Amino acid sequence: MSGPLRRFVEQDRGRAKFSVDVPAPTALPRVEGLLAGAVRVDITPPPGMPKAGYSSNAHDGCGFRTRLRANVLHLRSGSASIALVQCDLLGGSSVVQHLVADAIRERTDIPLAGLMMGATHTHAGPGQFSGTDFYNRFASNRGGFDPAWTQFLVDRIAAAVVEAHDTRRRAKLAFGTTEIWGSTRNRSLDPHVTNDSVTDKRQDPQRKFANIPPDLHLIRVDDAENDTPIGTAVVFGIHGTGISQHAHEYNADLWAYLVDELGHRIETARGERGVVGAMEGTHADIAPALHPGRAGHLEAKRIGRQIGSEAAELYFSLGDELTDSVDLACGFREVDLEGGASIDGITLPNRPAVGAALVAGAMENLTPVVHLIPPFRAGFPKPFDTDGPQAQKWVLGSKWLQPLILPLKGFPRLLPVQVLRVGSRAIVGVPFEVTLESGRRIVAAAQAALPRDSSIDRVLVSSVANEYCGYVATAEEYTRQYYEGGHTLYGPNMQAFLAAHVARLVGEVAAAPAELPAVTDVGRTRSWNLKAKRFLCRPSAQGVGRTPLGAPFYVDATGDEDGYWEFRWRDSGPGNLNWHEPIARIEQSDDGGATWRQTVHRGRRVDDQGTHMEVRLVKGDGIGTVYAARWHDPAFRAGRVHRFVIVANASAAELTSVAVD
Repeated sequence: MSGPLRRFVEQDRGRAKFSVDVPAPTALPRVEGLLAGAVRVDITPPPGMPKAGYSSNAHDGCGFRTRLRANVLHLRSGSASIALVQCDLLGGSSVVQHLVADAIRERTDIPLAGLMMGATHTHAGPGQFSGTDFYNRFASNRGGFDPAWTQFLVDRIAAAVVEAHDTRRRAKLAFGTTEIWGSTRNRSLDPHVTNDSVTDKRQDPQRKFANIPPDLHLIRVDDAENDTPIGTAVVFGIHGTGISQHAHEYNADLWAYLVDELGHRIETARGERGVVGAMEGTHADIAPALHPGRAGHLEAKRIGRQIGSEAAELYFSLGDELTDSVDLACGFREVDLEGGASIDGITLPNRPAVGAALVAGAMENLTPVVHLIPPFRAGFPKPFDTDGPQAQKWVLGSKWLQPLILPLKGFPRLLPVQVLRVGSRAIVGVPFEVTLESGRRIVAAAQAALPRDSSIDRVLVSSVANEYCGYVATAEEYTRQYYEGGHTLYGPNMQAFLAAHVARLVGEVAAAPAELPAVTDVGRTRSWNLKAKRFLCRPSAQGVGRTPLGAPFYVDATGDEDGYWEFRWRDSGPGNLNWHEPIARIEQSDDGGATWRQTVHRGRRVDDQGTHMEVRLVKGDGIGTVYAARWHDPAFRAGRVHRFVIVANASAAELTSVAVD
């Protein structure tokens, strides 16, 4: 390892202890107009990492179906500098955010307060990089903080932020919103309709059916000199659960198809796409509108491309609104929960608690049998002792035994709250999965806190930013004790507590004079003490020559999966390959194999950088490791032949298959 984690990490009885200094923010010199830069980096790891999102129901990754990426959009205007980092991961991480901020400190003008680690919340990316023992242990199928994997993320993301900063140029920006209907559904209607704001008879009687957050927000940034795309960032609320928990491969879930569709339409119309990324909105009780029982890539593709196509319509509609006059500002606070935190008379219990409803799982991924049994069953709140700090929650293992098994220090104890102003919008980043109604109340509180003369006219919330800290349900939703309420660790006051902190920070950012440093409320030293275990595979000293294992073969489509051609080869172990670099592509020939060129299908290049190809580890065979490359949804034409190309990677030379038609 190299970089910040190596400098600070100290292994002590299986724990990683490290810290980073947090300097006081400094005022930046003013710049006129808008500067912007954008960079995409691949963060796909080798096979073998535990996947986060489905807890013990998940699997180690065996390879990738769609790659995992971090997309950086950097903006500089006036006296502010910010960077949106949108990652194909379950959530953000205080470790990654702080160490990236430390790594870029001397090379950029982006402060900690301006660095937002957003996420798509895919449930098929690796975990083991969180800033808390609890989620390093329970979000994945195997537990522990992996310093090597975390360092990989820090190195890749920090390099991307620096490159975006160094390549920034004169730009113009537009920020718009559209509504997406038919792609999402509320998976927990019972708790949602208990909200006073939903059942209040003074409201529109149809209000209770508006049970999804339809708003998709999009930032479009173009080069001011030549009108080419620089970057696009999407914020939308939908769970990254379009693909079954039984899938073994890493993938970005429906977000891969959303980003690919949006990027493809931009590139088709404009000749290039720039950097296109996405991250969560308020999504805790919002699931993809899958056809029943059909979770998988076909459904993820259908929904992702539908959302991406509507996002593209919004993108093109913003052309006339592009401007280089964009106000930027940022603020960041880490709220300390030690001793039972309070704000505006709203107090949280010092001790968080895991609810029994977590064991049953969320409504679209229920744990067999267990979800039928009280007290795990959704909608079975505790009928007694409801005046306690956890109210109707059945505390898993009881309020006496749980503290013996789950020590307080392992839970989230510092809650990051962030505000990025971009023009007339304020993006609020919080570390929770926020329910639809919780998000609406947080936005209402934030907008009420804006000064009367503020030019901010809209606030939006991005979940799971900068860390992962569970869920936030409203007090009414909490009483029903579905998964969302059972996973609201700090009790029924959590939503009101969070809304108050968001409102305070939004008000401070909106009222702060532009020439002052970013609003920052963080301790001078940030420290972690995490149970460590390495999962990232190591390189093998024994190399194996690349050899093909027969001709490619075709596998028929099923009701849940498209057909594909597969080619297998033997190679060195997974630690000897760079999985974040290209591995496979498809080439075609129209003259019987005399000349070859890369295949383009439906306007998209067919390689492992898009959504057509999969690469996975099949097995070790005693000689080396067997891998498979798959070309999904292939297309053929009379007189044309195709071949797989396994590209040169690390020390392995290029390998081609025999031609197929």
